[in-house]
Amino acid sequence: MKTSIRTKTAAALLCTVLSISAIAQSSPVDEGHMHGATGMSFWFGVMELPFLFICVVFAFMTASALKGGKFGKGMKLMAWGFVVMAVGHLHMQVDHFYHFNLFNLLFGETGGSLAWFLALVVTWLLSAAGFYSMYKAGKGR
Repeated sequence: MKTSIRTKTAAALLCTVLSISAIAQSSPVDEGHMHGATGMSFWFGVMELPFLFICVVFAFMTASALKGGKFGKGMKLMAWGFVVMAVGHLHMQVDHFYHFNLFNLLFGETGGSLAWFLALVVTWLLSAAGFYSMYKAGKGR
């Protein structure tokens, strides 16, 4: 029996949301750090991550379906940019809610800030290179 991609995506999203919900219920969140906000800011932050994961999966699926070429190369560059972005957003959420900053732990406060900035630049460069590759392919160059 074949399962459609929509069904697989919906099932993956549901499993991710339920898993995150179960983990979040059992994890201590610093509510005081939310500056008077309700727990909704936590949930909005958590819901961002499964959608980024889905973007990464579909970006790599699209790059694979294009079988190389300039469009495939561009899509693969964008997919890697999405990976860096997703890891950055996961890091940001963990830092915001649990006060654990891996970059600062590994590189110190200044080095951690530089590492964060470097991750942003890598995301932007990979996305820009991917878009430019597809732009050139669309122009026939």
